[in-house]
Amino acid sequence: MVTPLPDLALGNTGMRTARLSLGTVKLGRDKGVKYPTSFTIPDDKAAKALLATAKELGINMLDTAPAYGNSEERLGELIKRQRTDWLICTKVGETFDGNQSSHDFSPEAVQASVERSLVRLVTDYLDIVLIHSDGQDRKILTELGTLEALKQMKVAGKIRAVGISHKSVEGAELALSQGVDVIMATLNPDYLDDRAVIASAAQQGCGVLIKKALSSGHGSARDLAFVAAQTGVHSIVVGTTNPEHLIENARQVASV
Repeated sequence: MVTPLPDLALGNTGMRTARLSLGTVKLGRDKGVKYPTSFTIPDDKAAKALLATAKELGINMLDTAPAYGNSEERLGELIKRQRTDWLICTKVGETFDGNQSSHDFSPEAVQASVERSLVRLVTDYLDIVLIHSDGQDRKILTELGTLEALKQMKVAGKIRAVGISHKSVEGAELALSQGVDVIMATLNPDYLDDRAVIASAAQQGCGVLIKKALSSGHGSARDLAFVAAQTGVHSIVVGTTNPEHLIENARQVASV
């Protein structure tokens, strides 16, 4: 077992997170996902073992979404007696009906999504809620009122920090200009387009989470050391169902 990962401030959010976070799509969805190999959704015993390993490694953030099947509901049950031990990051804008995803970024949908997530996750607040962009970053951020709706729910005390899981550099830049607390950017050795905006975001006090560090399963754990070394990166979100893989991921991040 590696030494528990140290934590660091997540921008100006007032939260601290380990350099590695656990993505939980594989706890709730195995259809329509773009991984090179198939996997089996773990049962509760295996999921509890995975979360226990994460905690031993110092990992304290769980990333989920309504688009991840029943991931939110499962996490709600798995951690309901450990709520203060974890930061929960979820999303709005995309839902999954068991067969396919659909998108709705309207303020009404945002509010309904957050309320559902609160119930599913058995909590009265969400640490981070991100817009789950479908690629139309500019439209979402300038025409639909999506971010404004999230900010209102932050003021109401239901969310601690808001932001976007963007699909373009322009989207990240627009979000930063509108005062988001957190961005989720793509970064791996084969995709460096977001590198400059990641550094800029962190410099402005915005928290930076990284997705697709392993290129959706096509990369290797060694890529995590490369990503962790990049300026501005606060935490890398990686999903797995295998505790040994999680340990190796933590070892790579800790090597930087």
